[in-house]
Amino acid sequence: MISQIEDRLLARNSITERFFAREARRLAEACREMSERFLRGGRLLAFGRGPYSTDAEHVSVEFVHPVIVGKRALPALDLSMAFRPWLDAILQADDMVMGFGPPEGDPEVAAALESAHSRGAMTFALPGSAGSYTLDPPTDDPFIHQELVEILYHTLWETVHVFFEHREL
Repeated sequence: MISQIEDRLLARNSITERFFAREARRLAEACREMSERFLRGGRLLAFGRGPYSTDAEHVSVEFVHPVIVGKRALPALDLSMAFRPWLDAILQADDMVMGFGPPEGDPEVAAALESAHSRGAMTFALPGSAGSYTLDPPTDDPFIHQELVEILYHTLWETVHVFFEHREL
């Protein structure tokens, strides 16, 4: 039993390591653009359906309530309860929109992201194939997918602050 658990943990680590090695540059570029949008008054608008709404809740709290002293609080909202009407009502061109779903995607989330992107928002399809930043899940395992997405948005938060602190980048 211990050996099986160890093998599964090592496999998770390998998937995550390969993903971030491949995505590092795209993530850095996305974070630079996010920092610029926040400085222009943009907000992070996040949503997901079912269990994926918890990622939207989590990322919103990350940006609004920084855990590191001295980091700025940034405007972020979880729109999961009614994301289509809320996006229609409040979306602005400098906003950033994150849609969360299972590894196979969610058509309602994808349609909302497509609409937001067409209105000028920076979009994160987590997962998806259309948007400013898209995630092609490196695994079908929903648990590993969720872990990877959670690491991804923690990385986004941290790196956005790097760009705030070093504007010349």
